[in-house]
Amino acid sequence: MAIRNAIVIGAGIGGLCVATALARRGVAVTVLERADAIREVGAGLQISPNGLAVLRDLGLERRLRARGAVQGEAVVLKAHDRGGDVARLDLTRLPQTQSYLFVHRADLVDTLATAAREANVTLSLGSAVSSVEPGQTPALTLGDGSRLRAEVIIGADGIHSRSRVALNGADAPFFTGQVAWRATVPNIVDHGPEACVTMGPRRHLVSYPLRDGKLVNLVAVEERDDWADEGWSLPDDPAHLRAAFDSYGGRARALIDAVEAPTLWGLHRHPVASCWQQDGVALLGDAAHPTLPFLAQGANLALEDGWALAAALAARGTDGLAAYEAARQPRVRRVIRAAERNAWRYHLRPGPLRFAAHRALALGSRVAPGRMLGAFDWLYGYDVTREG
Repeated sequence: MAIRNAIVIGAGIGGLCVATALARRGVAVTVLERADAIREVGAGLQISPNGLAVLRDLGLERRLRARGAVQGEAVVLKAHDRGGDVARLDLTRLPQTQSYLFVHRADLVDTLATAAREANVTLSLGSAVSSVEPGQTPALTLGDGSRLRAEVIIGADGIHSRSRVALNGADAPFFTGQVAWRATVPNIVDHGPEACVTMGPRRHLVSYPLRDGKLVNLVAVEERDDWADEGWSLPDDPAHLRAAFDSYGGRARALIDAVEAPTLWGLHRHPVASCWQQDGVALLGDAAHPTLPFLAQGANLALEDGWALAAALAARGTDGLAAYEAARQPRVRRVIRAAERNAWRYHLRPGPLRFAAHRALALGSRVAPGRMLGAFDWLYGYDVTREG
């Protein structure tokens, strides 16, 4: 039996996606957001074809492009200590039906929020959830003590999810020994429409353009022994970033020197939740499967989850929750494993191993560029809107 109402906890990418998809199917949806406004830190996202398929199905691709999304033409790997490219993944070889976009996170969230309001989703801001109770009619308690019920409660509430705790208990994330800075800077280096990974010993820098190429998004990752807090928006002194990357020169150096207000967070590894749904409560996105940022798939997986969960609920009501979990778990685990493998490849020290790895990458991108891109068919060629 189709559901008539649902509560979504969290007005992030996955939460707004599933809310809009459900509301367009006739479900009365309320989104609870603990913040007093829907806002995002100044950071960029890479929306690969698998995530864009969901936005296209929702009719939002054109809106996002109108807000300055940049169509990516390549993913480029560079070594910090020598000129030229180590390897180039040519995104212009993607099928015509697929695109790869660089977007400002705030623009994507605002586009999704507008679509949610147009679909008559109720957005309740300043509504912090303190606990979630699965059951025949699941319930939740807000910070002020009031209780709400719905046929389905969807936890899209991130790495500190109350819904995840309700289904799985507390987990034990561990510090990976890596920290990451985020920042946006003016495009002072004429950065082209590519994602550039500048690799160095125990660190790497990712850069790509945003908002019609006027800005450049930076993510700088460093291995370190001392622990750092887990979070997205902890302010840090830009001098710390510059000191960590003092061996970088050229364009990377210019971009790092332009940073004024970076945020810093410690990268922690959480297990994929063993239980994604039970008794009318379901998880999606980081609440179910926090992902390290080494394959640029966090937002894309949240979009996939949101569409898949809405489709399952529309087709079979709460009986569809088990099918949603069974369908999503294998793919998510594969993506997470691939992301974890990327980290060490970016941080190789000079020596025989780095020489061999870089030579293999260079040969592959020069001799068989189509085959190199084809290695990502399982990731980019997946379209959740055509599943089932």
